[in-house]
Amino acid sequence: MSVALVLWILAIIALTAALFVTMIRLVGGPNTLDRLISLDMMVAVAQGGIAVYIAWTKDTTPAAALVALALVAFLGSVSVARFRVSDNIGTPEEAIS
Repeated sequence: MSVALVLWILAIIALTAALFVTMIRLVGGPNTLDRLISLDMMVAVAQGGIAVYIAWTKDTTPAAALVALALVAFLGSVSVARFRVSDNIGTPEEAIS
């Protein structure tokens, strides 16, 4: 087994582990901002996967998809953060503190 193949396998394992940890945070996040951060992390893991694929195949065709994914993720994060409603609306003041 070559060193390069071992590195590719390690990169895929690391991305898969990051995806599973992110999914746990997405499902169990206590509020909407935690879920938003986990969605951003999922997009980052997807970008890393595309980057690993580009480096492995030496084919830059998916690079446009990488840029488009980054732009859509950024715009989505900014819009959700801008128009997010507080998780505490409708709860008494005593329950907040």
